[in-house]
Amino acid sequence: MGKCGSRSDREGSREVTAPASPKTAAKPSLIHVNWVGGHRFDAGRPNGPTARIDGEGETGQSPPETLLSALATCVSYDVIDILAKQQTPIESLEIDVVGERVDTIPRRYKHITLNFRIGGQGIEKDQALRAIELSATKYCSVGESLRSDIQVEWTVELEEESSGTH
Repeated sequence: MGKCGSRSDREGSREVTAPASPKTAAKPSLIHVNWVGGHRFDAGRPNGPTARIDGEGETGQSPPETLLSALATCVSYDVIDILAKQQTPIESLEIDVVGERVDTIPRRYKHITLNFRIGGQGIEKDQALRAIELSATKYCSVGESLRSDIQVEWTVELEEESSGTH
């Protein structure tokens, strides 16, 4: 857990954590961005996989959409691990993310809602909400990297248990 980091709770308050000591400090992230024409870019680790980011949103996600995707996947990373450690592994997971932006420039996000749909045998709603809360308020580094005045909330809907055996 914690590979993705830490974030504020549903009320928008930020949990402060101590900076990493020099012994445990992670190496800086390196991303290479290649302009491919228009407002399109391919971005990723040097010599690694890339993602198309398109300012017009035609051939890839726009930069703001990419931020929403990064937040949702970062929170999900820990939720999957937390529920697995509680002996209730996820069988399916979908998140609809709603990002509300301000009307002024820059058109930054002011409010983000993560709507989770989780399926798996034995997962209870309180358990899923707690896993999401732990990730969103303690472990998700993408969320912690956002401005502290961006309100981030979440909901969870549990899918019916699968009828087949695994």
